[in-house]
Formats: sequence, structure tokens, C-alpha cells
Amino acid sequence: MSKIQMNVPLVEMDGDEMTRIIWKMIKETLLEPYVELKTAYYDLGLKNRDNTGDRVTIDAAAATKKYGVAVKCATITPNAQRVEEYNLKQMWKSPNGTIRAILDGTVFRAPIIVDSIKPFVRTWKKPITIARHAYGDVYKDVEYRVEGPGKAELVFKPEAGDEHRETIFNFKDKGVILGMHNIDRSIVSFARSCFNYALDTNQDLWFAAKDTISKKYDHTFKDIFNEIYEKEYREKFAEKKIEYFYTLIDDAVARVVRSEGGMIWACKNYDGDVMSDLVATAFGSLAMMTSVLMSPEGYYEFEAAHGTVTRHYYRHLKGEETSTNPMATLFAWTGALKKRGELDGLEDLVGFGDKLEAASIKTIEAGIMTKDLALLSNLPEKKVVNTEDFLLEIKKRLDNQL
Repeated sequence: MSKIQMNVPLVEMDGDEMTRIIWKMIKETLLEPYVELKTAYYDLGLKNRDNTGDRVTIDAAAATKKYGVAVKCATITPNAQRVEEYNLKQMWKSPNGTIRAILDGTVFRAPIIVDSIKPFVRTWKKPITIARHAYGDVYKDVEYRVEGPGKAELVFKPEAGDEHRETIFNFKDKGVILGMHNIDRSIVSFARSCFNYALDTNQDLWFAAKDTISKKYDHTFKDIFNEIYEKEYREKFAEKKIEYFYTLIDDAVARVVRSEGGMIWACKNYDGDVMSDLVATAFGSLAMMTSVLMSPEGYYEFEAAHGTVTRHYYRHLKGEETSTNPMATLFAWTGALKKRGELDGLEDLVGFGDKLEAASIKTIEAGIMTKDLALLSNLPEKKVVNTEDFLLEIKKRLDNQL
């Protein structure tokens, strides 16, 4: 059969460690034999980010704005140990944080459901989608290490008007200070994205923060969500017979655990990072989670929601066999290809993405899976395979469908 053609490139952001190896496997085994891939390639591997002064990350985000759709491999956010390991010039910020700050929008994360893998939370019957704000908070923070006694102040100097000061703390000894920010425009985009996604998917929307403690920062989120809902969405939600409500995040955790699932849970940036990992793990695995950044301007960035699988990478470097789950990375590719096909009117490309996803799930349901899934599956007979063989098994089922 002839390869499926693409009209417009999608932005390809390569990554680090084991996920970089899997990225190449997926392309060679499951994509390039079937699709004439057109990509604008950016190497977001840690060494290249360091060599370019992280310019490559900014360029990749700009390309996403140009082409509209991107697919991103997992990348390292360096800590002090990584700076030494890779001999970096500095401790670069999270590339995900940089890209999200440029694109704005909301990250929607949902589990990949397989019948033979049951959630650890026995009440959960339906997928739970985490809607994560993609701007600000700790990802754009300013930090300072206090080395001795002194007064810490929060200072705002308006372009017009008097300076405003608030005492943060009078230090008597060493300590640490963190400053965070957000902007109303981004919170408005976040709220509208969540409301629209709820209407599109016909699901209830919950928003959770901690306005009882954070009476300005978190309360601003709560107020903006409520104002937009009352003015623009209340009647639309009523027509769909779905609901929106705000609750404290600690209450939301308790309610989610007791629920049957099936809702969208909107969170601030770092809250969403934590809760999406919780939901993914409770549904089975971090490697079984889809993730897409949707910007209000209509840009989409698909990625794996997990890390670079460092432990398996070190084994791979020693020539040892690894059984690393590629599903989240594979679904990042299928999500991007389907969105590219949808935007460009390429039904064959959309259909290919659907068939590839179905083939991967059928492979697991046939009892062929990576080691992490074998520990979770309730199938009586399971065959554990390495990553490459797992992709080849998917290819067999994909070929049957095509």
C-alpha cells in the first residue's frame, strides 16, 4: 500500500534517555512504513538544550505556533545531580514549563483504558481527566536562599502610582524565599478551555484550589472561573445536563476517591502535575496516560506524561534488555497525527491514528505486554516482552487492520 501523505508538518521535539530510544523505535516500526512523515524536527535532548543556551526549546515553541500541532518526547528537567552528570552550563528550567508559558492554554491528561487492567480505586468506573493550567506558579518562580538575619518583602512598583510593600518574613537565621505569579489573561484562557472541553466531552467539571488559605492568589482563580461560568456557560451546561462547581482541593481529593470517575478535574499548574500522576498511577501506570496542551489560539502539543525512564536507560547502555512501556509516547504520536489530519482534512491520517491506537490496546488484551503492565493485568495468561518486541506485536495487529 502507498504511504499516507501529509500536507503540513507537525513539530517533532525529541527528548532524553530511554524515551528517546523508544521515540526512534516507534517512528521506524509503526510510523514511517505507513506515513510519509513531515516534521519540523527540534532536538530537546539535554545536551543540545545546554549547547544552544536553551534556545532550541524556545524555537520549538515558536514552530508550534507556526504549524499548530506538535509532538514531544519526555525530557530531563535538570537538578544539581544532572548538572554534574551532563556537565551543564547551568541548571536549565523545565522545557515543558518553558513551552507551556509560551503557548499558554491547558494540559488535559486522561488514562488509556484497557479492560484487563482495573483501577486501584475500586469505585472508579470511568476515566478521570485532569485539566492542568499551563502557566505560572512554581514553573515561573523566583527563588532566593537566605543566608542570615534580615527582612523579606514583597514589592510591587506600578508604572503609575505608589509602590506597594508587604512583609513576607523577618528572618532570624537561614531560610529560603519563593515568589510566584500568574496573570488574569491566562487564567481566563484556562477557564474557557476547561468549560469548552467539558461541553465537548459532555462531562462534569470540577475546579479545586485553596482559597481559604490563599485569599488573593487562589481566590483570583476561583473568582475568574465563577464569573465566566455565570456569564457565558451556565445555560450551556444546563442544556447538556452537566454541572460545574468549585471545591477546596483537599475536599476534591476525598470526593474523587469516592466517585465513579467520569469528570474533568481542573487544577492549578503544580496541583495538576501532582494529581495527574496520582490519577495515572491509580488507573494503572504513568505510562498509560495521554497528555495534550490545548492553547486558546488553537495550538496543540501532545506528549507523554511521564519521565525519561532513567533506570531503564542505564540498563540499555550496558546492553541489557529492557521492557519499557511505550504506550504514552505512542499515543502522543497518534494524538498529534490525528489532530494534524483533522485540521488538514486528511481522513486517512485520522483513521491511521485510530487503527494504531486500537492495535496497541488489542495487543495488551491479547496478553502480550511489557513488564509493568503484566504486574497490573488480570489476564490469566500473559507474555512479557521487551519494548521492541511489543512494538512488533502491535505492528502485526496494525497490518491486519490495514
